[in-house]
Amino acid sequence: MASVCTQQGAAHTPAFSVDGDYSIGGIYSIHHNMHTVDNNYNTAPRIQSCTGRVDARGVRLTRAMIFAIEEINNSTELLPGVKLGYQIHDSCASVPVAVHAAIQLLNGNDSVFKSGNNCSHSGVVMAVVGEFGSTSSMSISRVLGPFNIPLVSPYSTCACLSDKKQYPTFFRTIPSDQFQADALAKLVKHFGWTWIGAVRSDSDYGNNGMAAFLEVALREGICVEYSEAFYRTDPRSKIQRVADIIRRSTSKVVVAFVAIGDMKVLLEELAQEPPPPRQWVGSEAWITEPQLLSYTFCAGAIGVAIQQSVIPGFRDFLLDLSPSEVRGSSVLTEFWEDAFNCSLRESELVIILNLFFVFLGNYTSKRTCNGQEDLTTLQSPYSDTSQLRITNMMYKAVYAIAHAIHNALFQNVNFTPFETQRLESKEVFTELKQVNFSQNGYHVSFDGNGDPVAFYELVNWQKSERGTIDPLTVGFYDASLPEGQKFLINRKITWVEGGTQVPVSVCSESCPPGTRKVLQKGKPICCYDCIPCPEGEISNMTDSPDCFPCPREFWSNSNRDVCFPKPVEFLSFDEILGIILAVFSVGGAVLAIITAVTFLHHRTTPIVRANNSELSFLLLFSLILCFLCSLTFIGAPSEWSCMLRHTAFGITFVLCISCVLGKTIVVLMAFKATLPGSNAMKWFGPPQQRMTVVSLTLIQIIICIIWLVVSPPFPVKNLSTYKEKIILECALGSAVGFWAVLGYIGLLAVFCFVLAVLARKLPDNFNEAKMITFSMLIFCAVWITFIPAYVSSPGKFTVAVEIFAILASSFGLILCIFAPKCFIILFQPEKNTKKHLMNKN
Repeated sequence: MASVCTQQGAAHTPAFSVDGDYSIGGIYSIHHNMHTVDNNYNTAPRIQSCTGRVDARGVRLTRAMIFAIEEINNSTELLPGVKLGYQIHDSCASVPVAVHAAIQLLNGNDSVFKSGNNCSHSGVVMAVVGEFGSTSSMSISRVLGPFNIPLVSPYSTCACLSDKKQYPTFFRTIPSDQFQADALAKLVKHFGWTWIGAVRSDSDYGNNGMAAFLEVALREGICVEYSEAFYRTDPRSKIQRVADIIRRSTSKVVVAFVAIGDMKVLLEELAQEPPPPRQWVGSEAWITEPQLLSYTFCAGAIGVAIQQSVIPGFRDFLLDLSPSEVRGSSVLTEFWEDAFNCSLRESELVIILNLFFVFLGNYTSKRTCNGQEDLTTLQSPYSDTSQLRITNMMYKAVYAIAHAIHNALFQNVNFTPFETQRLESKEVFTELKQVNFSQNGYHVSFDGNGDPVAFYELVNWQKSERGTIDPLTVGFYDASLPEGQKFLINRKITWVEGGTQVPVSVCSESCPPGTRKVLQKGKPICCYDCIPCPEGEISNMTDSPDCFPCPREFWSNSNRDVCFPKPVEFLSFDEILGIILAVFSVGGAVLAIITAVTFLHHRTTPIVRANNSELSFLLLFSLILCFLCSLTFIGAPSEWSCMLRHTAFGITFVLCISCVLGKTIVVLMAFKATLPGSNAMKWFGPPQQRMTVVSLTLIQIIICIIWLVVSPPFPVKNLSTYKEKIILECALGSAVGFWAVLGYIGLLAVFCFVLAVLARKLPDNFNEAKMITFSMLIFCAVWITFIPAYVSSPGKFTVAVEIFAILASSFGLILCIFAPKCFIILFQPEKNTKKHLMNKN
C-alpha cells in the first residue's frame, strides 16, 4: 500500500511569494516582535505570528530582494528563459520563528507533498537569503545544512559562521567580524590608543565579535580597562551599571561592538547624565544608523561600515508602489497605513471600532487612504537610498544565487532556454562556492569559508553647518592589500567635542628614550612606570621594555639614549698634573746639571776633591737620568714607551744607588785607612769603585733584559677601574719582573742605608755618611709608602704616584748629598779649606 507524507500542523504563510521555475527563499525580520502565546497543552499550538510596527528598513530590504529577482527575470544574459520565484518569510526577529520558516521552506506549502513508497523530499527552494542576526542564521543553517541548501546572508557577520564543519552551506556577502575586529583593532592602534573600554551586545554577534577584537587588540599591545556585555531586554539596573562604568572609566576611548537596538538603549541611558568626553569607535552595525545620530555627545565617533553603493533603478522601483499593489500584501498594507497614517481596510466593523474608541476619548480615528499618498514625499528609511549598504549586500546575495543556478543549468550543453530542467539544491551549493562576477561594479566571490573579500569604509560622525551630525566617509580599509597598506584615510577627521587633534587614551604616558617600562603590579601591561636606565645602559626607542648595555668601550650619555665612545684617559702633557710633574722633572734635571757644573768649576777645591769627585759626577749624571726618565711615564702609552719607562727607571736608579753605595764604602774605607797599620784603601781604590758600580748596574740590566724577553710591559686599555672611561696604561707583563726590579733597588738602598748608619758618627767635617744616611732614609721612606699608594691609586694616578716617587727620591738624594756642599762652595768659601775639613767635631 502506498504511503502518504503529510505535514503536521498548519503551514507558515510567506509574507511575499511568487511562483517560478526555481524558487529562492528569504527569511529575515520585517517585524521586530513576536506575539506571545501561552500554550496550555490542551489545544494544538497556534502558528507563531509577528506583532508590533512593521520595520520600514525591513520592507526596503524585502523590496531589494524582489527587485533583484525581477531584474534577473528580465535579463537576457543571466538565466535567459528561466523565471525565478521567491518565498519570503518574516522571522519577527525571533529564532523559533526563523527555524519554523526554514522548515517550511524545506517542506513547501502543500499539506501532502509526497505519495508512494518514498517520503524523501528534496526541498522546494534552491537557496535561502537571510538572516540578519547571526544567532538566527546559525539556527537556520543547521536546519538547511543537512539538505545541502545554501544560506546566503547579507548581514550575519559572526566569525563563528565561517566554521565549515558546523555550517557547511553558509555563505555571506558581508565581511566576517574577524575582518571587522582586525580593522577596528588596527584602527585603534593606528591612532595610538592603548587604553580603551569595550562594550558589546550580549549575543552571538557581540560576544564573538568582541572576542575576536580583543584577541587582535592583545597582539597589537592594546589594553582593555573594562569589557561589558548587555542586551536591550536586560533590566534597567544592568544598563545603568554599564553606563556608570563608562562614566567613571579613565580610558577616553570606547569600542562598541553592539547591535542597533542595544546601542540605542545604552545611549538613551547615557543621555540621562552624559559622560565625560568619550571617543566612540563603532562596529558596522550602528555606526551609520540614522536613528542614533541625534545623540550629540557621540559626535566625533569613528568606525567601520559596509561600503556605500548605488543600485540603478532601485529608487524608482521603491517609489513605484501603487495602492492596489499594496492592498494585495498584508505587510505592504501595514507599512502603507503606518507610513501615511491612513487606513486601506475600511469596513463596517472598523468604522464601529473607531467610533467606540473615539467615544472613550483615547483613540484618534485614522482617515481613509484616498490614493493620493505620495512615496516621494515620505521621510522614511524605506525611501532613503542615500546610503545603500546592507541593501547592496542583499542585492549581491540574490545575484550570487542566480549565478550559481545559471552555472548549474548551463554547464549541461544540452540545456535549452525555456526548458525547465530538474535541479537539485546540492548542485546550486556546489556552484555557489565558485561564483566570481561583478555587478554594478561590485565584485562578488567567496573564499573557502564562504566569506567575501573584506572592504570597509571608515565613517566619522561630523557636525554639519546646520548643526546636525552626518556620518561621512573619511577613508577605507581593504583586507586584500598588503600589511601597512590596508588603511587609507583621505579626509580630515573630526574628533570628540569637535577637536582636530587625535585624543589621547593611554593608561601611562609613553616612556621616552633613556627609560624602560616596569609594569605596575596587578594592572594590565599598558599600565607601567618609566624607570631611568642605569649608567652604562641605554634605550633608544619609545616604550622600550629593557635597557641595553653599551659595548665595552662605549658609555651612555646623561639622557641614557645614546652610547658614545668612552673618553680615553692617561697622564698627558696637556693636563695640569702632567705639566706640574714634567716641570719638576725638568727642573730636577736642570738642578742636577747646575750642580754638576758647579762641581766641575770648583773641582780643584778641597770639598770637591775630598768627596770623591769621580763618583759624585757619575751620581749627578745618574740623577739627571732619573729626573728625565720620569718624562717617559707621561703621554699615551705605546709598546716602546712601556718597555722604556720601567727599564730606564730601574737601571738609572740602580746606577744612582750604586754610586751612593760606592761613596758610603769609600767613607768607611777612608776612616779605616787612618787607623795604624791599615791598608784598606788599596782594596777599594778608584778601579774597585768603578767595578762595583758597573757590576751592580749590570745585574739590574740583566734582570731588565730577562723581563723584556720573557714578558715585557705593553699598553692596555683598562676598562675595569672606571665604568665610564678607559684608562690607557702600561700592563706590567710579568709582575715578577717588575717587583724584581723594584726589589733589587730596595735591596741596594737598604744595604746602603745600613752602611751609612754605621759611618754616620765618624769624625771630621768631610764625613758624607750623615747626609747619605738622611738621603737613604728619605729614599726608603718614599719607596715604602710608594707600594700601597701604587697598588691603591686608580687610573692615571698610578702613573703619577710612580713619577712622584721617582722625583721625591731623586730630589732627596740631590738635596741631601749635594746641597750642603754647593752651599759651602757658593756662600761659605771660607769653609772650603783642607784645614776646616780635617777638623774633628
